[in-house]
Amino acid sequence: MRARLSTTFQSLTVRNYRLFALGQLVKLIGVWMMFTTQDWLVFLLGGTAAQLGIVTALQFTPVLALTLLSGRLADRYDKRKILFVANAAWTVLCVLFSLLVLSGAAQLWHVYVFALLLGVASAVETPVRQSFVSELVETRLLPNALGLSAATFNSARVIGPSIAGVAIALFDVGPVFVFSAVLAVAPLVCLVRMRPGELYRLDLAPAASREPARVIDGLRYVRRRPDLMLPMVLMSTLALTLFNFPVTLQSLAKTGFNTGAASFGLFTTALGLGALVGALIGGTRRSRPSVYTVIVSAMVFSAFGILIGILPVYWLVVAALVPTGFFMVFFAQAANQRIQLGTDAAYRGRVMALWVLVFMGVNPVSGPLVGALADHAGAGPAIWLGGVVALAATTLALVVQLRHSGNRVRMHLRPVPRVRIVPAAAAVERV
Repeated sequence: MRARLSTTFQSLTVRNYRLFALGQLVKLIGVWMMFTTQDWLVFLLGGTAAQLGIVTALQFTPVLALTLLSGRLADRYDKRKILFVANAAWTVLCVLFSLLVLSGAAQLWHVYVFALLLGVASAVETPVRQSFVSELVETRLLPNALGLSAATFNSARVIGPSIAGVAIALFDVGPVFVFSAVLAVAPLVCLVRMRPGELYRLDLAPAASREPARVIDGLRYVRRRPDLMLPMVLMSTLALTLFNFPVTLQSLAKTGFNTGAASFGLFTTALGLGALVGALIGGTRRSRPSVYTVIVSAMVFSAFGILIGILPVYWLVVAALVPTGFFMVFFAQAANQRIQLGTDAAYRGRVMALWVLVFMGVNPVSGPLVGALADHAGAGPAIWLGGVVALAATTLALVVQLRHSGNRVRMHLRPVPRVRIVPAAAAVERV
């Protein structure tokens, strides 16, 4: 156990990465507090699930317009400086939004405007942050660093909504927004305290002599790499159908079970708790995950999505959200690691920008659609229908991959029931 723990947290021995993880953890706790409170504010202002979907769409629309350009910036300029500017913009917007809510003058259209502006800052920051991890640690620690980054995100997913749910009940929404704005300062402090000389990167050439880092070259690079295309396609499909829990769980708590903010916080906490465990387990991985790890974890996640949508009992939903969160992040992290560890450093910023685009860029479409479906058919059907589509897509991906590789699926009932992939050569030998 001691050896396992030392391996799990190995990247934290690197000073720059330790500062990065601390700043992200503190900020993301505030981000999840703000998101949870913002979602609740929409309903307090008379909004519906469909209007909450509009907020989600506005928040992620900038991803469609700016993410690929941000990836270009990440491959051409100093990632640390870009992150500082983007986080500073996020902090200023959070302060203004919190003051508006605290004054009691906030209206639904204000939520729309700030969701869009915060989305712009996030669209610039996210792909740069994703690719910056590779500069914080040496290559052998990169799988662990990516796993710990996912664990940081999901720790905040557990802590933030839990604090927000209690704080909303005790202090109302205004003070919660103020506190989340204060926490947004953390990454700025940590970025300043990093030691640039200890980053694992090549020195930047003078601006006039740098490669142009064109977006189209990054797209062509991914198109020529089927091993990168498959996790990209799977992520875009599941992001469209299942990664809508901020909308669906909010609706499920309020209209499905007629409960309040605390129940929504509990739903999100259960999901985040499983996600945290999945991130920590994925962080122990020392090499590039296989394509079957990505596909099978996506299939299991899809199956749990169906289960969440059909369960009729509140506490059963809470319990089922834990393994759902586990496989949600285990899949997303395996796909992320497979892409990052298979990408040349010169293209990593643009490839990760495309990853963010397929992960988050579908939200402007999926958010309103899922919200409208939840309003008309109920939150449960909105969830299980997404799970059915996702399971069909992931099953198709498995069939295509098996046919392309010539591998076979074998089921063993003894001594323990299990399923494994048999390589093509081994399958021929058995025949």
